[in-house]
Amino acid sequence: MNIYIDTYGCTFNQADSEIMAGLLIEEGYGLVNTPEDADVIVINTCYVKLPTEQKVINRILKLKQEFPHKKLIISGCMVEIDQEKLKKLAPEAGWIGPHQINYTPQAVESVLKNKTVRFIGAGDLNKVCLPKIRSNRLIHIIQICEGCNGLCSYCCTRIARGNLHSYSVELIRKEVEKAIADGCVEIQLTAQDTAAYGKDINTSLSELINSVTGVEGNYRVRVGMMHPKSVINNLDGLIQAFKSEKVYKFIHLPLQSGNNDVLADMNRLHTVGEFEDIVSRFREEIPEISLSTDIIVGYPTETSQAFQDTINIVKRVKPDFLHISKYHHRPGSHSSKLNEIDHQAMKERSRELNELKTKITLNNNQKLSDKTLEVLVTGKGSKGGFIGRTDSYKTVIVNEASLGSFVNVKITEVKGTYLLGQRI
Repeated sequence: MNIYIDTYGCTFNQADSEIMAGLLIEEGYGLVNTPEDADVIVINTCYVKLPTEQKVINRILKLKQEFPHKKLIISGCMVEIDQEKLKKLAPEAGWIGPHQINYTPQAVESVLKNKTVRFIGAGDLNKVCLPKIRSNRLIHIIQICEGCNGLCSYCCTRIARGNLHSYSVELIRKEVEKAIADGCVEIQLTAQDTAAYGKDINTSLSELINSVTGVEGNYRVRVGMMHPKSVINNLDGLIQAFKSEKVYKFIHLPLQSGNNDVLADMNRLHTVGEFEDIVSRFREEIPEISLSTDIIVGYPTETSQAFQDTINIVKRVKPDFLHISKYHHRPGSHSSKLNEIDHQAMKERSRELNELKTKITLNNNQKLSDKTLEVLVTGKGSKGGFIGRTDSYKTVIVNEASLGSFVNVKITEVKGTYLLGQRI
């Protein structure tokens, strides 16, 4: 029997799909790349934003229409967040909640027998050292913890992922050792908040990074999103850990708003000043570090002045990567009780911020023009060439290279979102 897995959302969700695939292969099922070739279709959903929710719903409806006789399983965050909608959308589908993915083979077996299954709710699953089928054989994703300690007012993901649950340093290091032995050259540490790692088991992200980078081999570690409130108490340790030559000089530090009143309404538990202090400290100690941040435009209490405050801080910190989301109510979130602001005003603010983002990212990248940089090559370009990352995690399209290799590249052309390089 053949299974097709369709994945939406973040790196963490991608890792869930890789585990599900590994468990299915262990049980003798086959994996296929198209729904046409599958006996069972698994849709691993994301529900963090309204546009993604709409994509997921449209995909489910389309697959049901095109393949009415194929068995369907829905997994991911939608299963825990919006069960009533899911019952109406696909009443015959099996369900696998984020904490129940170890039951994937049983779910597949059940739907093939025309049984409706619901593997939902909390579970004791340890997601480290489980079998995985990597989507890229050179990149290994490790979920270092699940859930978070945050109470952000706009978030529904915590409904699905729950409270913080960290996995042991020893198990994570063991999985890194196996991945490197398998030929992986990039390790991605992922979580809803990587900086919260260890707060429930008396350790820390910095200690984990130090352990992981102690594994022998030539590889790079990418550290995923860190909530500013979780970074503050471990800032010195994190800066030192990031100085390792094996760690990408890249921090993903979501701000969400440049106005302290809005941040308080969002229940972000940090201030603009604290965010800027973190960025400044990293840049002082590691000048080449890249900054990625997130902004929510149009939170219900965002005034024109509050949005201008956001514009001002983006101008000050000049992030290398900026992810912009227009606010939408999410099921179960506290902010959904508030009135949304005028959507046209939200659209105009988003446009203005996008224009600023384009100018800043292009200007930042132009500083690398004609530079010679070391690049780790991990993929092939869709239009030719090879895809690599600099030590600062900037994307470079290289004219020629071997997959999995470190190459020296001269930057010959600069775009807003990537660089073009000639191998030396």
